[in-house]
Amino acid sequence: MNETAGVVVRPATEVDLPGILAIYNDAIANTTAIWNETPVDLENRRSWLRERQARGFPVLAAINESGAVAGYATFGDFRPFQGYRFTVENSVYVRSDLRGLGIAGMLMPPLIEAAASLRMHAMVAGIEAGNLASIRLHERFGFREVARMPEVGRKFDRWLDLVLMQRRID
Repeated sequence: MNETAGVVVRPATEVDLPGILAIYNDAIANTTAIWNETPVDLENRRSWLRERQARGFPVLAAINESGAVAGYATFGDFRPFQGYRFTVENSVYVRSDLRGLGIAGMLMPPLIEAAASLRMHAMVAGIEAGNLASIRLHERFGFREVARMPEVGRKFDRWLDLVLMQRRID
């Protein structure tokens, strides 16, 4: 467990799902951090959490002083083929009104530690090229840009470029 400035990072539970759902759906509706366009419901997040937990993958929640979910982080398979079994792709999201306060930075170390404990070799982040805050965050934790893929996604009636960043774990 990591604690700084009244925020505690701990494994997420079903109690946290409404807060995680709100963050996820806000990112769908208002950002290019998630390239989906359709909001999901609580049952979707419940299934997602159970699937991650069954696989031994972490879902971490940053809980603020009022007990609300301020952000969350997780990782899952990078690609669904056996040759990639030692590589995971991370996701880190912070509630829109709390961005820029260091919460994502609190979520990264335990996420990387979880990958190491699972004997992962590499962690990848797929980031929309205009999301400089996320790119800088990942750079602070040892990720380096390894690919830039122009116009591979589309959202909000515009083409999106994908930056792939990678960090070795072991």
